[in-house]
Amino acid sequence: MIRIVGRKFAETCLFLLFLTFASFAFVRLAPGDPVLTILNVDEVSVSQEQVESLREEMGFDEPLLVQYGQWLLRFIQLDAGTSYVTGQPVMSMIKAGLPATMELTAGALFVMLFIALPLGSLSALYQGSWIDSLSRFLSVIGAAVPSFWLGLIFIDAFAVRLQWFPTMGREGVSTLILPALTLGVAISSVYVRLLRSNLSDALSQEFIRSGRARGIGESRLFFAHALRYSLPPVITVFGVSLGSLIGGVVVIEVLFAYPGIGKMVVDAIRQRDYPLIQGYIMVMALFVFVVNTAVDLSYRLLRPEWRRAGGGV
Repeated sequence: MIRIVGRKFAETCLFLLFLTFASFAFVRLAPGDPVLTILNVDEVSVSQEQVESLREEMGFDEPLLVQYGQWLLRFIQLDAGTSYVTGQPVMSMIKAGLPATMELTAGALFVMLFIALPLGSLSALYQGSWIDSLSRFLSVIGAAVPSFWLGLIFIDAFAVRLQWFPTMGREGVSTLILPALTLGVAISSVYVRLLRSNLSDALSQEFIRSGRARGIGESRLFFAHALRYSLPPVITVFGVSLGSLIGGVVVIEVLFAYPGIGKMVVDAIRQRDYPLIQGYIMVMALFVFVVNTAVDLSYRLLRPEWRRAGGGV
């Protein structure tokens, strides 16, 4: 297990170096002058001497590699810099926005499980039935409809027409329901189809037939054996699709004006707030590393035979 975590950590470090340098270069090569953003005034009202003085003070006159190296050294010390727009420490801003994003993500995952687990299971158990047809139809529709369009439909139906929920903000559970429902429904279609396919395969395995021959009940066969057999690929897909989930969170936070770090980074991109953009990228990349490592270890625990084939942990 230590060897696996160490290997993934080394791979992640290399990936982080490439990702952060690429993003560092892209945002600095984009049109516009970050110094003017810091001064928060237009070019006419600031002397060129003031602009050049601040550029030198901020290190923007240094080569790109030098700027990146200085930023990376500070980040290793948990100093992601200061926001150009608000003047607050970047890590403090991310910590302030993280609870809202985690609430939305957890709510969306709960909705996804509430939809995918029953629909995928029933569809696999009763193949060819009306519920199987309905499940597959809803999965296709869910995959085809963009999350922002689904969100607009929910806003129009439940917030504007029925006035059951507020349209934006974060003020209690009522403001979480529509964003979580939108994101959860959007991502559930993949897992309904995947769970149906894996459960159908599991129910046709020899160990299920042997269990029936020994008189083991259907409920125990399904929950203790077939479902466990089906989960590892689902968990793996979750790890692979985590980037899409993070992107979906950003879209939903902007659509519902939900004050998480996704909306925060979109505002930072508009305002060319480099430190906040870089801090967000690094924190999200580390989050993906932790989740993917947990997914890898979970797969090995759920499939001991795969662990032995891979050389043990």
